[in-house]
Amino acid sequence: MTAVPASVEILAEPSLTLGLLAWLLAGAALGCCSGLVPGLHANNFALLLAGFAPSIPGRPLFVGCAMLAVGVVHTFVNAVPAMALGVPDAEMAITALPGHRLVLEGRGYEAIRLSALGSLLAVLAAVPLAVPVTRGVTAAYPTIQAHLSLVLAMVVVALIASERTWRTRLGGLVSFALAATLGVLTLDLATDAPLEAGGMLAPLFAGLFGAPVLIDAIRGGGVPPQRDESIAMSRPLVGVTAIAGALAGAVVGYIPGISAAIAAVAALVVVPGRSGDRGYIVATSGVDTANTIFALFALVAIGQPRTGVMVAFDTVNAPLELPVLVAGIVLAGCVGFVLVIVVGDAYLDLVGRTDYWKISVAVLALLCCLSYLFTGFIGVGVLAVATAVGLVPIRVGARRVHLMGVLIGPLIVGA
Repeated sequence: MTAVPASVEILAEPSLTLGLLAWLLAGAALGCCSGLVPGLHANNFALLLAGFAPSIPGRPLFVGCAMLAVGVVHTFVNAVPAMALGVPDAEMAITALPGHRLVLEGRGYEAIRLSALGSLLAVLAAVPLAVPVTRGVTAAYPTIQAHLSLVLAMVVVALIASERTWRTRLGGLVSFALAATLGVLTLDLATDAPLEAGGMLAPLFAGLFGAPVLIDAIRGGGVPPQRDESIAMSRPLVGVTAIAGALAGAVVGYIPGISAAIAAVAALVVVPGRSGDRGYIVATSGVDTANTIFALFALVAIGQPRTGVMVAFDTVNAPLELPVLVAGIVLAGCVGFVLVIVVGDAYLDLVGRTDYWKISVAVLALLCCLSYLFTGFIGVGVLAVATAVGLVPIRVGARRVHLMGVLIGPLIVGA
């Protein structure tokens, strides 16, 4: 009963509306900065904000909107360093990430626009879908929770079976087993770190998904000259893929252990035709960004924050005024769409003019520093071990998505 009056008050009072807009733009600026720092996950940044939140003057609703804006814009902008950094040598394009393959073809500008479209369209699709999807998932949630280990095991089997050859299936199985073992052994390790912002997830994810790509890129030729920005993917297919990504984002928002990459693989199964690397970029971006909306509705429906951003949001005791919060997310999405295109093109050009091995070494050093800041010296050791595990799927030609066993394995064991 209190949601409507508060929403009407904000919309009807110009000073409050301007104040909310200022907080949203500030959050968008922070999200842009965090998204451009390789290895800095939105969860880590959100938890850092949560630590400062009690000392930030402002209405809890405005602070909460700013945090959501940080998370949304981060999911837009983090695609830029993911495409510009870690580009391997052209001879290794077969094992490269989809975004890297497009960059190697000189289609980096297009890849950035595909990612931006995937994120924006998914946000716009998630708004009308959030209520019916949330009702359906909420009804099934007790059953899912009671059989979570079985659900996750089925996901793992499906991912391994989706590999094209027996060699890559075996590589996927080994990658999953190693990552799951690493997760079981390290996720709950006590740390003595300068900053408390996310625990072992920072070095684990940096090692599994970031460092191996950068190591291979040291010998690469870097970012080649990029050509035109036209999108070689039909508009209907972009739209359908983004909507599929938005629906898959609901799964990420409600079921623990399921990442955007896993959900994107599932989303592309139902997309008509062969969308290839371009479809993967659209779907993954859509899942990642739509997850912000579905995670918000999950907090309202089941009372559990599913992401680091929502954990931070929950700590500021912001009122769950859905009309205002959803409007803020959509506005942040529009800002993120513009930012990722403007910043992304300049980022690619800058990286292309720099000695690439120096960038790779510098980013690897940054990952070590972040691991130390978030988890201490033990985290640096975990980063090294995770990097060795992260090289396994690359060497056997399997998809890196199997490395999400670092979260799925402990959930299966503990369920």
